[in-house]
Amino acid sequence: MGLDRSRYVLEFEDGFDHLELDRTKWIPHYLPHWSGREASRASYRIADGVLNLAIEEDQPPWAPDLDGNLRVSNLQTGVFSGPVGSPIGQHQFRPGLTVREEQPEQRRYTPHFGLIEARVSAIDDPNCMVALWMIGFEDRPERSGELCLFEIFGSELTRNAGIVGMGVHPFADPELKDDFRKVRIEKDLRDFHTYSLEWMPDGVIFFIDDEHVASVDQSPDYPMQLMLNVYEFQPGGAYPKEFAVDWVRGYRPLP
Repeated sequence: MGLDRSRYVLEFEDGFDHLELDRTKWIPHYLPHWSGREASRASYRIADGVLNLAIEEDQPPWAPDLDGNLRVSNLQTGVFSGPVGSPIGQHQFRPGLTVREEQPEQRRYTPHFGLIEARVSAIDDPNCMVALWMIGFEDRPERSGELCLFEIFGSELTRNAGIVGMGVHPFADPELKDDFRKVRIEKDLRDFHTYSLEWMPDGVIFFIDDEHVASVDQSPDYPMQLMLNVYEFQPGGAYPKEFAVDWVRGYRPLP
């Protein structure tokens, strides 16, 4: 079963054809309500139609008291939080979080079902992971599920193959159950490949280079935003560490 795009209409596209990031599409911070906009600011450069999300040698951890040494450069297509000191914020990745910097509601791109895809080149640094995932906008706490299109650890890449994580995480959504798998792909994932997911009311189908690789039989039923990022778990090796993204696209279903 291959991917059929004829059932969709393109509604979001960034081919990174300009030297400046398109701020009408992306917010260049990582969950800024938990750490602040300055602490969560992304490092990146755009050249020759490719976005390179980077980890710089002198880049500080995004939230050291919450997430240790983790450094991240992230673009997201929405943000929302409650006031400072409140527990209201997107992606409650650990218990007891409180807002440190209130974020005005911004919805750059928050689809509700459709086709999401990106053409990217993974990096083989053993301390890094690259990912494109979607989280519920979380204007209500139960709208918090995650759809992971891909997560690729540099430690799980070889010259001829790699492991790609994909699936669903429920967080506080009582209608979802955890259904995540790691799929071995017999390709050099350091080359550019296209990763896609069809998000439908009754399930999600995952593709790599238009070939079906996995499916889940459940689906978040609310608007979600994109999270595109590179993580570094521990410092070491050569810098900058760059995650190359050729393009990102989103389609809505035909009526």
